Amino acid sequence: MTESRDTKAADDEVCRRVKNGLKPERNGLAKSLYPRPCHERPSKNRCHTAEEEVYAASYDGRLYSRPFIEYFEETPMMVAVLTYMSYGILTIFGYVRDFLRHWKIERCHIASEKEEQKDFVPLYQDFENFYTRNIYMRIRDNWNRPICSVPGAKMDLMERATYDYNWTFEYTGWVVQDVINLGSYNYLGFAENTGPCADSAAEVTMKYGVGVASTRQEIGNLDRHEEMEKQVARFLGVESAMAFGMGFATNSMNIPALVGKGCLILSDELNHASLVLGARLSGSTIRVFKHNNMQSLEKLLREAVVHGQPRTHRPWKKILIVVEGIYSMEGSIVRLPEVIALKKRYRAYLYLDEAHSIGALGPRGRGVVDYFGLDPCDVDVMMGTFTKSFGAAGGYIAGKRELIEYLRSHSHSAVYATSMSPPVVEQIITSMKCIMGEDGTTIGSERVQQLAENTVYFRKRLREMGFIIYGNNDSPVVPMMLYMPAKIAAFAREMLKRNIGVVVVGFPATPIIESRARFCISAGHSKNIMSNLAHSRYDFLLW
Repeated sequence: MTESRDTKAADDEVCRRVKNGLKPERNGLAKSLYPRPCHERPSKNRCHTAEEEVYAASYDGRLYSRPFIEYFEETPMMVAVLTYMSYGILTIFGYVRDFLRHWKIERCHIASEKEEQKDFVPLYQDFENFYTRNIYMRIRDNWNRPICSVPGAKMDLMERATYDYNWTFEYTGWVVQDVINLGSYNYLGFAENTGPCADSAAEVTMKYGVGVASTRQEIGNLDRHEEMEKQVARFLGVESAMAFGMGFATNSMNIPALVGKGCLILSDELNHASLVLGARLSGSTIRVFKHNNMQSLEKLLREAVVHGQPRTHRPWKKILIVVEGIYSMEGSIVRLPEVIALKKRYRAYLYLDEAHSIGALGPRGRGVVDYFGLDPCDVDVMMGTFTKSFGAAGGYIAGKRELIEYLRSHSHSAVYATSMSPPVVEQIITSMKCIMGEDGTTIGSERVQQLAENTVYFRKRLREMGFIIYGNNDSPVVPMMLYMPAKIAAFAREMLKRNIGVVVVGFPATPIIESRARFCISAGHSKNIMSNLAHSRYDFLLW
């Protein structure tokens, strides 16, 4: 558990124990920390005896105005050994099956070169696909499930069957109805086909059509685009903003426009693939710091300032710190107050990706900056997406007016990409006005509050039932550890039998011994749904 020094008095709330003499990990503190409510302790003095209680203070707790508590637990040694053994057994069977396929004893479904192309440079890397064809295929039925409804609190799934061990699927014609949706990023419930957002989008479709068929710099710049960008800037509290049609491209295409050769990027080790790709495309030097570890970040900053560029030792043209608001696989929240303090101290720039945090955090739903009560002007480049809390598509970059004007002429996403679809733009405008209360209702603020309550309740119930969960108490992304590959498939299939749709994640998206289920909580989940979820989890434990 990590918390700020200002909240160190929360001794009566949670205690964390260090087991097995494990070395310090995240943020320089022991990762193997087990929560135990203090009211369960035999005596208060026992907290500091044989098994030392540790309160993981943040790097500078004076920067925090609220409790900052996160849970991370080291994989138990026995579980790690058994997990490695499981993958080892699967690997052995994979080689046996590859041997059978090579001699045509077992039918081979994998893509391969034609016989007349066998002397060419291989188009399909056979060994690199070993994991996909021999391990992933065994549990492939848990992914790419087609839905046939709005991805709201509940959804409908198209039933499918396989007769060749998940290589191909056939639709049965049946629909699994009213599946509780714990996989979509529909944090505020705006992905819906009724209500003011849907009505406004339908009205704009009738007026503007669906597509624009041009870029913004040619004849694809609509008045709705201009209004949307002004709305985004007002929502974030910055001077200006610009929107893009794809969230992934917002990162991968704009980072190369901001930094290049002779610049240094300091990237969190768990940053999203779009940030990693953008950093690589930029040609900048990239150095990675440990996840949310301020000592690691400051060490890299100090070395960059002192030593400069390799060989020449010239000062770096720019130093850009790249972090996310909420990390989608860990459920953790960036230590933004500390990052901003370091950025100011070493005169670096800060790029903040709020894909999962915008709309989902903060008393006003304005993201991680609002969550910590910070000044948006302290973040040089604010990035976010419309695909999650706003139920739309695309992304944005926001900040000072000079930054946005520069990107309008230098960003590949701005110059070459087709304009956003008018109904998608209208969905963004309407949902954002709803959150801000500009629609004359309190629906937006109520949804923000409901999401926060659902998140706290869901995390609390999972911990009470004994599950190991990761992340921050206030994060609507809730990873629950499964560890073993067999549990990935078993958990997802058993949950679907109970009409609950979940997302399970394993290697290579996570470390090989840290497979997990990832729940995404929504404001659309009612109290009845949340209670039913708790009963289903208990039923699964008995199973």
